[in-house]
Amino acid sequence: MKRTGIVITILVLVTISCVNKQEVIITGIYPGDRSEYLYVNKLNLNVPVFIDSTKINKQGNFKLKIDIDEPGFYTLGFSNVEFVTILAEPGNRINIEFKGQRLQNDYTVTGSEESEKVRILDNKLGRTIIALDSLSNVYQEAIDEGNNDQAEAVAEEYTNILNEQRKYNIGFILDNLGNLSAIKALYQKVNENTFVLYRQRDLQYLKLVADSLAKYYPGNYLTLTLQENLEEELNQMYVNEITRAAEQSTPVTLDANLKDMDGNRVKLSNLFGKNYVLLSFWSAESKECIANNLFLKQMYQLYHRQGFEIYQVNIDSDEELWKRSVRFDELPWISVREDDPSSPVTAIKYNVSSIPANYLFDKNGDIIGKNLFGRPLKIKLGQIFD
Repeated sequence: MKRTGIVITILVLVTISCVNKQEVIITGIYPGDRSEYLYVNKLNLNVPVFIDSTKINKQGNFKLKIDIDEPGFYTLGFSNVEFVTILAEPGNRINIEFKGQRLQNDYTVTGSEESEKVRILDNKLGRTIIALDSLSNVYQEAIDEGNNDQAEAVAEEYTNILNEQRKYNIGFILDNLGNLSAIKALYQKVNENTFVLYRQRDLQYLKLVADSLAKYYPGNYLTLTLQENLEEELNQMYVNEITRAAEQSTPVTLDANLKDMDGNRVKLSNLFGKNYVLLSFWSAESKECIANNLFLKQMYQLYHRQGFEIYQVNIDSDEELWKRSVRFDELPWISVREDDPSSPVTAIKYNVSSIPANYLFDKNGDIIGKNLFGRPLKIKLGQIFD
């Protein structure tokens, strides 16, 4: 599961100083002998945005005040590699006490329950990474010495530790579905290329959190970004399924015979003869598909009586979502669905690699256009019917 939208490393501040903003106050103690500045960055997508800084005094104390208008993730640290993450909400009074020279090694945080949850997550992951790094070294030594039995045993232990961390994060997510700290558990990595939730089916937890936060934190930038990332993940999953199925498929004819909303099978080839037919592939989870459907409704209204028909194939795994979407958007054409969306045979036949996708057939059933959207489709239909 690739996560591209949100990087979770965060800190924060706030009470009331500007209209619609509250002040977050961050105080703390750093026991090291470095007299340095601490920097606060807000995590905006995967780009840290500088907010403020404060100098640690000779007694090791520091204090920051920042105005915020919504909960968010922030980082507090000396650099982009040495920092701790905090999840702050307007009005928080956060106190952080560092126990050693390196910020991440050991610290306590009070005044923000969500920040404490983030600390626990980071602490657990930190111990896991140390264990995995140690095993990686042992594994490499075993390989270098030609000790395959030891290497195999170490690899198995590595996998067990990784799966234990995965189960921990899943449990945390299920216990905190209505909390923003669940986002942190979604996007943690054990290394640069590997997420803790690394399996394809872990996408379900992304959807659970996105749906839950849409209820509790509608309009929050973290919620909106998570929803966008979910849509990207779903689209990529469809592409992967279609590609994988295509690689395993045998040659088949290009006709389609799928069930409509009432459970009746409709053959694509039966529409030829009197009609120009647009074969369209879509998903109710895709904003691009929804927008394309609204445009298609205009074209259908203009040209249906002249012999323009749409045979639209849905590839969603959720049948009820498909039916609700068709009814809600009042789609007037022939709406059918893949018999098995996990192996979308019709999409495979037509080498569909992304959605929305379409093919335009003439009255003889010959393809005269592919992936025509917006103005290009309007021009093509105008040439045919006008």
